Amino acid sequence: MSEWAAWIGREELRSDRIDSGAYRRWLATLDREAPSSDVLPQGYHWCLALPDAPTAHLGEDGHPLRDSSPTSFLPPIPQPRRMWASSKIEFVAPLTAGATIERLSTVASVAAKTGSSGPLVFVDIAHETRADGIPAVREVQSLVYRDPAPAGSSPVPPAPGPATFDPSGWDAHRALVPSEALLFRFSALTFNSHRIHYDAPYAAGVEGYRGLVVHGPLTATLLLDLARRTLGDNVLKTFVFRGVTPAIAGEMLHLVFRSKDAAFELGAYACDGREVMRASAT
Repeated sequence: MSEWAAWIGREELRSDRIDSGAYRRWLATLDREAPSSDVLPQGYHWCLALPDAPTAHLGEDGHPLRDSSPTSFLPPIPQPRRMWASSKIEFVAPLTAGATIERLSTVASVAAKTGSSGPLVFVDIAHETRADGIPAVREVQSLVYRDPAPAGSSPVPPAPGPATFDPSGWDAHRALVPSEALLFRFSALTFNSHRIHYDAPYAAGVEGYRGLVVHGPLTATLLLDLARRTLGDNVLKTFVFRGVTPAIAGEMLHLVFRSKDAAFELGAYACDGREVMRASAT
């Protein structure tokens, strides 16, 4: 896409510090006990070095406005609906409480595609998170932009069918119902003001969802927590996930894990067996 060529390679550097109070609030959000050491479980990097656009610079959907100014990091893609589609993560070194954080983000690619819902634009962003100057997490995050849902279209996803999910064949299984409070807390921890996660009338009336949408990285965090419960803290070297269909707050979510060859397979499913997220790890 030559029109977005100027954004390829554009960089943004943000800094932060791992605060023990914020970390404890993250643990409380996930119903976990206080830490026994200063080493943080995997997934907390999504709470660090966050974009901090002023409230006046947010768009209707709650995301920062996109423009073509030299200071704009993301390209001004016209499709208004933005979702976090997938991530590829390498855990290089554990994060520790009190560490000074720097995150260098680079626009790696911009690509136009056509899906069942119409034109799509994918933006890949490469992040490197350093703790006290040492690389800790490398991630390539894929964002997808698409047009609004046509007026009168069916809710996304459709209403679930009978409870048919069968966890047999998986080594570990956890079932939970993501609550509105869980979504609100995760939005606060990640400074995410996307309205599909907390504004039910907007999520349904404007973006066409059946209810509040569970954050993709929240589902991924829950899968990382299932891996931790099964294998122990900070065992994973890589973690790759892709959102398949949205999970909706207030509905049962099944998290599963199993060994597969020399790696691990993880997934999130709705009660009727609909695949929500597909993931793998080493």
